[in-house]
Amino acid sequence: MSCALAVGVFDGVHLGHVRILERTVARARAHAARCVALSFDPHPDLVLSPRFEAVPPLTPVPEKRERLMALGVDELEILPFTRELASLSPEEFVERYLVERRRPVVLVVGEGFALGRGRSGNVTRLKQIGAAHGFSVEEVPLLQMDGAPVSSTRIRGLLAQGRVAEAARLLGRRYCLSGTVVRGDAIGRTLGYPTANLRLHEDKLVPADGIYAVWARIEGEEWRPAAMSVGVRPTFGGQVRTIEVHLLDWSGELAGLSLAVEFADWLRPELKFESRESLIAAMDRDVSEVRRRLALGSEASPR
Repeated sequence: MSCALAVGVFDGVHLGHVRILERTVARARAHAARCVALSFDPHPDLVLSPRFEAVPPLTPVPEKRERLMALGVDELEILPFTRELASLSPEEFVERYLVERRRPVVLVVGEGFALGRGRSGNVTRLKQIGAAHGFSVEEVPLLQMDGAPVSSTRIRGLLAQGRVAEAARLLGRRYCLSGTVVRGDAIGRTLGYPTANLRLHEDKLVPADGIYAVWARIEGEEWRPAAMSVGVRPTFGGQVRTIEVHLLDWSGELAGLSLAVEFADWLRPELKFESRESLIAAMDRDVSEVRRRLALGSEASPR
């Protein structure tokens, strides 16, 4: 069956990506065709970087697939990205991975998109290739917000600074993490603020160290207000980066359960305190501030 095809990394599935995918869904419906998104894993930047630096995704593949399906995409195909794949000419890539396997009637890409060796397959060249193979190419303009394009790179930069509320505007939703609660050393409990230590389900970018106001949900339950700490716990000489969540007005055993968190706002950086008393006083202030911020209309509980 023929398809309307969107090609891109789509890391983050942000508002700019949504525009591309919604256009693809509309074209698929107009042609009575399937809507297919073709993405890559690992991230091309990881493979092509001369330093081979790890690039934690904003949306691991399972989350990406879930979000694309919610937009109306019928299928997400993940193509393993290798240097050999990157070395193909645009014509070779299109014939091998698009025409032979998918028979597209239309290819939808974002402004400035390019594929193939040396990124030589720009939109102009893709239109020429498409004309030879019977499909059209549509270029969706970049979405601009606050004077700059919405991009995964921009969102990564915001998260790296703890600016989660600004990142949420570009994503069109709050940034989230999910994982399994594992047993820690119970320091929080001795301070009067028991925390759930989160081990992520998949490798995913974690925002900057600091204290956050978040919404948290235990599997099968409703969203609850929570305070979250990301960091190494310098007051106690910690060396390992941890993710700890304190659910407000809740008590019980969480070890072994799945927990999801959505970042609502940044409170403060992680600090080293000279005494337990000063740390407890700071935690008192943090929890009060979390209550205040999550009570604001813009930070209302998720559905």
